[in-house]
Amino acid sequence: MNKLYLTLICLSLSVAASGAPEIPESKFGKDDTLGAINLLTPAHVVKAARLIKKGKTYGLGMVTGRSTPAYPPRSFDLLVLQPSDGRGLPQGSNSMTGNDDLLRTWIGIGSQLDGLAHIGVDHVYYNQVKAEEMVTPTGLLKFGTHNIPPIVTRGILLDMTAVFEKDMLVEGDAINSREIRAALKRQKLSLEEGDVVLFHTGWHGLLGKDDTRFSMAEPGLGKDGAAFLAKAGVVAVGSDNWGLEVLPFEVGTEVFPVHQILLAQNGIYILENMVTAELQADGVSEFLFVLGLPRIEGAVQAIINPVAIY
Repeated sequence: MNKLYLTLICLSLSVAASGAPEIPESKFGKDDTLGAINLLTPAHVVKAARLIKKGKTYGLGMVTGRSTPAYPPRSFDLLVLQPSDGRGLPQGSNSMTGNDDLLRTWIGIGSQLDGLAHIGVDHVYYNQVKAEEMVTPTGLLKFGTHNIPPIVTRGILLDMTAVFEKDMLVEGDAINSREIRAALKRQKLSLEEGDVVLFHTGWHGLLGKDDTRFSMAEPGLGKDGAAFLAKAGVVAVGSDNWGLEVLPFEVGTEVFPVHQILLAQNGIYILENMVTAELQADGVSEFLFVLGLPRIEGAVQAIINPVAIY
């Protein structure tokens, strides 16, 4: 268990909920369970498809394995098994052999989507749904990621290394409205309702080189930046780091406040550990974003590999 995890536990035990943010009723209605995805229409798909210039595809998901750094105590284990008697004996007159695999993993590992049940405020989640109304040991009764429809829309990549004038942002570098506006101006972009917004910070450059530093803290989205994106009507926000938001947190007594702003208060999905380096190297700023999620019933999160098409 690393120092960051212990610190978060201590904070969660010591800070009273009196200053906790309020969760409003969804603007999509009291029964809504999809959040900002309601903004997407067939017109968004048609418009976003026009962004394809060369037909080049970019896989935005990282390879996930036993050594993938993850928020503790999350872990990953894969077993490859031979069916039948376990000794790999051929079956039938045609000598059939094969392999199956058994996966034992936390779903919130590697490149992932955070669903609306992931983070709440004092056991209350998006659209004022209480934990006792949706959480069971065998799966969610509401907000399960298996119900999320395909996300096909305009994606934009904001190169924060150019804004901060660094090859890689460092721990505690916060991306707020000022930095987002600067990136949009530099890249001659504007935010549109229904966008998926990704940030390139260079943080993935630590993977395999300094995994301890990678998982202890990070540059990332700040509270003002999250509120700015929510006001713009984005559907999802992601970055090339493990937790999206800046750590250490901007307010020392708070724990994952950006997750609360996006997920609980606004129904905006979070995409973590997005692979952005190739898009950034190619100078691609906007693209068709495509994500079909694994339909694991009742899941809180999802291991994903979205595709950017340019």
